[in-house]
Amino acid sequence: MAKLTDEQQYIRMTETPVAKLVTTMAVPTVGGMLVSSIYNVTDTFFVSQLGTSASAAVGVVFSVQSLIQAVGFTLAMGSGSMISRRLGQKDTESACKFVSTAFLMAFVCGALLGILGMLFLEPVMRVLGSTETMLPYSCDYARYILAAAPIFAASFVLNVAMKSEGRATLSMMGLAAGNLLNVILDPLFIFGLKMGTSGAALATAVSQCVSFLALLWCFLKKQDTLRILPRYISRDFHDYITIVRVGSPTLCRQGCGSLASALLNNRAMAFGDAAVAAMSIANRIYNIVRSVLVGIGQGFQPVAGFNYGAKRPDRVKAAFRFTVVLGTAVALLSAVGLAIIAPQLMALFRRDDPEVIRMGALALRMLCVVMPVLAYSTYVNQMLQCLGRSGKATFLASCRQGTMYVPLILTLPQFLGFVGIQLTQPIADGLTFLVSIPFHIWFFRSPDGLRKCENG
Repeated sequence: MAKLTDEQQYIRMTETPVAKLVTTMAVPTVGGMLVSSIYNVTDTFFVSQLGTSASAAVGVVFSVQSLIQAVGFTLAMGSGSMISRRLGQKDTESACKFVSTAFLMAFVCGALLGILGMLFLEPVMRVLGSTETMLPYSCDYARYILAAAPIFAASFVLNVAMKSEGRATLSMMGLAAGNLLNVILDPLFIFGLKMGTSGAALATAVSQCVSFLALLWCFLKKQDTLRILPRYISRDFHDYITIVRVGSPTLCRQGCGSLASALLNNRAMAFGDAAVAAMSIANRIYNIVRSVLVGIGQGFQPVAGFNYGAKRPDRVKAAFRFTVVLGTAVALLSAVGLAIIAPQLMALFRRDDPEVIRMGALALRMLCVVMPVLAYSTYVNQMLQCLGRSGKATFLASCRQGTMYVPLILTLPQFLGFVGIQLTQPIADGLTFLVSIPFHIWFFRSPDGLRKCENG
């Protein structure tokens, strides 16, 4: 399909029926998120064949990956929100400035994380929940992940910028190329070259580099609207603050996710490697559904941001309602399906370890109970973030794996044992849903919410 002109893109984003537009935007973003989630599960599957300790080690290193994602997504979502609104105002120059500036910030921050992680590798792995039996596996895996941290972080900026411009399909293709390569390289490096867990991490690093180069090429072509060039990098400190401020809900959400993962591993460690492995696998499966819901929301965000910038609050409201209905339906169907086959899914990873299967299946079923309400709280948060209500969005982002999760994971296991660990995330998700309701009502009714756009 020929590339749309700026005017054609503007007409598309402001006049296409919202249900059709959100769906069109969401399909490739969901596809990209699914490919990434399937890669994560596949990676866990292959590593699990090395033993329970190796499987648990992947869950430990996931905290490191979450921290890198937190930095990358913070800068990506901060710039992405500004890009979609600037394009809605037909200010292409400013949009290029934000993507170029965020790209540089992500690369530099990723490099700093990688260097610090390498310098303190073993102590970090122990703090994140590695037992002595897990430590060799987690260190082998983390080395390659940390080495590729600048690429990981910068790739998020490229990916979100393309979605903000409305080129979600092209974004998905770039991600898919790398992640599909990862699925091929995993067994080759782990078993063929006998590299073990380090082979899985190397496969991840190589595949992410491929995705990075594919996405970057799209921003270097002269005929594209958004471009990344040194001349667009901002010299105004306020622009850097704006990117971080608007992206702060993502930093809070992803940072809390990294903290939650570390606390989970630390608490589960007391119940053995099987407990850490069970929770790691269950969460990876659960995150497939969550990634689909987030992908739907990422399809909604540029529609909301673009139309908010174009002074079309009616379309923002209609897009939000459609997205909630769609996401809730997907979550409900997924919850029923996963609850039914939970033991069989766990057995795919650790068939020879009945304890991992038993503990993981129960944890997954508990998560399925609250899955249908996950869509609503996710989209309230994403709406507030993409429309610039960063303070309220940051608070909501902190709830699910921060202000709600942390007190629960620190207290419930003391009274309920391992069941307390299994219950922590479901209870936190339920509480986050309840907290999101008044924020939704405020935004649609307050003069400082959507009515600000109506009066603007």
